[in-house]
Amino acid sequence: MLLATAGYDCSIKMWELDSERCQHTKGYPELQVNRLEITPDKSFLAAAGNPHIRLFDVNSNSPQSVISYDSHTNNVMAVGFQCDGNWMYSGSEDGTVKIWDLRAPGYQREYESRAAVNTVVLHPNQTELISGDQNGNIRVWDLTANSCSCELVPEVDTAVRSLTVMWDGSLVVAANNHGTCYVWRLLRGNQTMTNFEPLHKLQAHNGYILKCLLSPEFCEPHRYLATASSDHTVKIWNVDGFTLEKTLTGHQRWVWDCVFSVDGAYLITASSDTTARLWTMATGEAIRVYQGHHKATVCCALHDGAEPPQP
Repeated sequence: MLLATAGYDCSIKMWELDSERCQHTKGYPELQVNRLEITPDKSFLAAAGNPHIRLFDVNSNSPQSVISYDSHTNNVMAVGFQCDGNWMYSGSEDGTVKIWDLRAPGYQREYESRAAVNTVVLHPNQTELISGDQNGNIRVWDLTANSCSCELVPEVDTAVRSLTVMWDGSLVVAANNHGTCYVWRLLRGNQTMTNFEPLHKLQAHNGYILKCLLSPEFCEPHRYLATASSDHTVKIWNVDGFTLEKTLTGHQRWVWDCVFSVDGAYLITASSDTTARLWTMATGEAIRVYQGHHKATVCCALHDGAEPPQP
C-alpha cells in the first residue's frame, strides 16, 4: 500500500502506508503541486501543477517524470482518468477543461468555462465531465455531443471549490467558499442528458470547504460524505439524512485534500501543517502521521492494492 503526498515544497513523497516511512521522493521543479491522481491500473501518478501535468512511474524510484502535458497556461487544479485509463481530463485556472489521449501528444478537446476552474469530476457513465469554477458555475460537459449540456449556479459569485459524484451516479455534491454543500440527485432525462434534482443543502463548516468526497462502492451499505475545511477539521456525514457522524480533529492548519481507502475504512488527509494523516473511520482517530514536507501539504493519492473481492 502506497501513499503519495505533495504541496508547495517542489517534491512528491511516496510513503509506506503502514510505517510512516518515506520510500522515496520525486522531483517537481515548479513551485507547487495542486492535485495528485493515480491511474486506474495503478501504474502512473499524475501531478498537476502550474501550469504542467507530469506523469510519474509509481513503481520506479526515479525522481524524474516520464511525460509532461504542457498546454494549460495557469494552475492546473483538477486531474483524473477515464476508467480504462485511455484518457485524462484536467481543469485549470486558465478557465479551460481539457481532455488528453494518453496514447498521443497534446490535448484532444478543450471546453471553455469562462472562469478559473477549481474542480472537475467524471460521471461514472464515463461520458460526462462536471466542472466547478471560481464564479460559482457548475457545468456538465457532454463528451458524446461535445458540448455543455447543463449549467447551474447554486450561489452567485461564490466559488465552487470541490465536486464529488457517488460511485453509482446517483448523487453529486458541490462544496463552496461559504462552507456549504449542495446535494443533488442525478436523474437521466428523456435524452442522454443528466438532470440535477435538488436534494439537500448542508451548512457543513464556518470556513471554506476545500474538498468534499463521497465514499467508495466497497463502503456499502454505509454512505458517507467527507468535508475538509479551512477550519482545520474534516467532518464525516452520513448521506442518509446528512447527519454528522464524526469530526476529525488534529490538524493545525487548513485541510486541503482527503481520500478514502478502497473499502472506506480509512481516510487520508493533507494539510497546510505540512503533514498527512491516516484516520480510521471506526473511531475517528488519527493512527498515522506522515511528516517530511517542509511546506504546506495540499494533495494526496492512495494506492491501496486491488479492489476487495465481490461477496
